[in-house]
Amino acid sequence: MASEEARRRYWAEQLEQGYDLVQEIQEFPVAECGENFASLKEAAATSGVEMRFSTSPIAGQMERVFWLRKSLVADVIAIAQDMNERGWILKIEDGYRSLSMQKRLGAKPEIFDAILKKCVWENGGALPSVEQMFRRGSVLVANVPKVGTHMSGTAIDISVFRASDGTEVWRGNSYLEMSERTPMRSPFIEPEALENRLAITAILESHGFMHFPFEFWHYNKDDALGHILTGNPAPARFGPVHWNANSNTVTPVENPGQPLRPLPEIEREIHEAIARAS
Repeated sequence: MASEEARRRYWAEQLEQGYDLVQEIQEFPVAECGENFASLKEAAATSGVEMRFSTSPIAGQMERVFWLRKSLVADVIAIAQDMNERGWILKIEDGYRSLSMQKRLGAKPEIFDAILKKCVWENGGALPSVEQMFRRGSVLVANVPKVGTHMSGTAIDISVFRASDGTEVWRGNSYLEMSERTPMRSPFIEPEALENRLAITAILESHGFMHFPFEFWHYNKDDALGHILTGNPAPARFGPVHWNANSNTVTPVENPGQPLRPLPEIEREIHEAIARAS
């Protein structure tokens, strides 16, 4: 059994590597193509593929938005069909997020407090600095539009279930998990869980949806992160956008490298989290 120190060291190393990747994404060129969105739910109904969609609200009472860039929807349907053929059912946990949704998700007490708790654990009981919370949170819940592929309409968070009995294809933890077990290839999960993670990932990546190495549930395509993960140096065609659901039009986000929650805001959230715990 791995020691507590080994777990702490792995968590810190992975999240620092994740932050390095965040920085790389920010520098990667994007040439927004302006493609509009299409509904995953409507596409699933039309195709007859069996899929599930989360019914829980995001960050309070905000409804999840199961829409992606139009050209990516067929890939998701093909992924779901491949899973059906294997006896699995793809569940979409999340799709597009507006900047407001992403900001509220990062500040959501259940998520923020979980990250803060892990940072205290990482530090051997000491409170993290604001900068440390910024770095850790930037990996686990993107705090910059350019980095957060959900804000580009190019990412899905998923779970997978068995058609035979409705049980989850176990990946070591359920969605969402904030711990040293969260990275895709964490050495702290059971062999069967790793096997399931990699089998699921193989299906998604066969259709171009690449896995984010530091979360076992997140996949994206044709954005800056996707180009980095596939070694494609060309500018990505999708970047963060404001989506008008009424007209189904997109507008590129101004200042996409600006944090949604700057350091003073995160400092206030730390104090609020401490008050909740006392």
